[in-house]
Amino acid sequence: MAKESITTSPWCPFCGQKVGRATDSAERKMHEFPVGRCLCGAVYVSEATGHNVGAAIVEALLYACDGNGDLAWELIPEDDYLTGRVENYDEVSHQVIAKKNLDGRGVRGILYFVRLHTDISEIAKKTKRTTEEITSGFISEAGGEGFSVEPAADKKRQKKKANKKSVKDLVGREDVDNLVQLCFDDKKTFRLMQRLLYDPLDENRWHTAWIIGRVSARVSTRKPGQVSELLHRLFETCSDSAASPWGMVETLGYIISMRPDIFGAFSKHLLNYLGDSTTRPLVLWALAEVAGNRPDLIRDMPFYSLFDFLQDPDPRVRGNTARLLGLIRATEAVIQLMGLSGDLEEFSLCIDGKLTSSTVAVEAAAAIEAIQGGEE
Repeated sequence: MAKESITTSPWCPFCGQKVGRATDSAERKMHEFPVGRCLCGAVYVSEATGHNVGAAIVEALLYACDGNGDLAWELIPEDDYLTGRVENYDEVSHQVIAKKNLDGRGVRGILYFVRLHTDISEIAKKTKRTTEEITSGFISEAGGEGFSVEPAADKKRQKKKANKKSVKDLVGREDVDNLVQLCFDDKKTFRLMQRLLYDPLDENRWHTAWIIGRVSARVSTRKPGQVSELLHRLFETCSDSAASPWGMVETLGYIISMRPDIFGAFSKHLLNYLGDSTTRPLVLWALAEVAGNRPDLIRDMPFYSLFDFLQDPDPRVRGNTARLLGLIRATEAVIQLMGLSGDLEEFSLCIDGKLTSSTVAVEAAAAIEAIQGGEE
């Protein structure tokens, strides 16, 4: 298909998800632009002509700060928020038009995005209720672990180039600091790390997936678009019947679970791979990792269908299902979990990138204890 005939739905430059049509704000004033909000937390403004981008930037920043102008003017780009834009946007059709012309009508619109860092976002929400809390400070609770924004690199320094050997050595040494810096210097770093997943040894694949998850969590504080691109590549590989998904589901689980505040919406797409017996235990493990930090994301899914997996012939499936149901406090499954108290079959379980051994009975008992503790 020629480039000039391509039209696509607009997407969020941070998480890669499709975004809905921008609408008038509930507190609309004169000269305001239509606004919208992505599931990842980013807000966006639609500027139909392409001539008032400056005003759109101000509008987006104010909308992100809940209209608190005093806070908005104090924020520093990159240190406090990230920006992105989708060009050639047509408000009428809600499409991105590659040829910049639709039925003889020029298309020059822009969707301008702003995503506050989590702690600033919390401040904005608080200050909408009371300005006295601005100075109290808030800590990011993304994934249960606070991630401070990675410092901006010195623009005068010479950027490093990534290559297979250097990336492999850094992953082997668990040198996350230098891998993060290398990602900022060279976008192909993530691709080189992804190639390391094609390893015949399970231990190596799990370790690489864990390292990629840790690196992604930190890179996403400044360059979430890079991580979003990686997520899309991983999902595409999992969906390709001609490709082997070695390490892909594991990596998806670590990336999403470590920054569910940004990438949590991707977790529902993991359900697409439950039908394959080869990826089913990995998907259940990945969902459990997400549930460990954001159980609400899993409970919002149709999780009742997972109960049948407690009777699956594969101990990995039974064990990971039990672990998952415990983490989301599924009181509805207690009786079925009790039926696994005598299931002593062992299976491999990965914790923090290292494979350990557990039994279905152990995971079921831990799940029951978590559920009953939650009830109390």
